[in-house]
Order: sequence, then C-alpha cells, then structure tokens
Amino acid sequence: MKTDAQARFAPTHEWARKGGDELIVGISDHAQHSLGDIVYVDLPKVGTVFAGHAVFGVVESVKAASDVYLPVGGKITAVNDRLAGEPGLINQDCYGEGWLVRLLPDNPGEWETLLSPGEYEKTVQAEEEK
Repeated sequence: MKTDAQARFAPTHEWARKGGDELIVGISDHAQHSLGDIVYVDLPKVGTVFAGHAVFGVVESVKAASDVYLPVGGKITAVNDRLAGEPGLINQDCYGEGWLVRLLPDNPGEWETLLSPGEYEKTVQAEEEK
C-alpha cells in the first residue's frame, strides 16, 4: 500500500493534500486497490458546498459502487474532468492525475485532524486483521 507523505487521510479512505488555500482530494491507494478497475466516477458541480464527512460522489468499479466522502467541509472549486473519459486514472495514479476534487475548506485547521500517513497505514492494517 502506498501513501502520500504530503497528504492526510480520512478513516473512510479519502486523502486531502494542501494546494495553496485549497485542498486536493482523492481516494487512497488502498481504496482503489480494494475497488479494482474503476469504470465510472460521479463528481459534484463546482460551487457545491458540503459538510465534512458528507458524501460528495460515487466511484464505480467492475466489483462495486462506493460513496466517496469529503474529509473536511468546504466549497468545491474544481473537479477532475479527465475522469469522465479516463476513470482508470484513479487506479494508475490515485495521488496524482487521479485526484477527484479541489475544495476551499470552511475551516482550514480541520485538515490537521485527519490521519497522518503512518496513522492511516495502522488503521488499514487493523481493518485487514479483522
């Protein structure tokens, strides 16, 4: 399992990385591996405001459809339009070209409450041991 040293993680397997005043959000390597080949992504409209931990989209794979949750609350400022035609980018580069949305957080300090890469790895290991 890969993690991004610059990102913070939600227990629901989404990551957030700072990009100026915004956060870039995607799903973790563990999540994309668990889903398998991703075939469709449903993302919100730019300008939509969400509370933290709210469902903001759906990622569908050959195995299942999975809700995607925002790690922190805020306003969507951009969506990765490339995913409409190339949803597999999430499988290929979940921490890079396969990002999902950018958002302007309501409370920038909320990012600090997310799991560090090491804490996230421990959470995933504990899940796998169950």
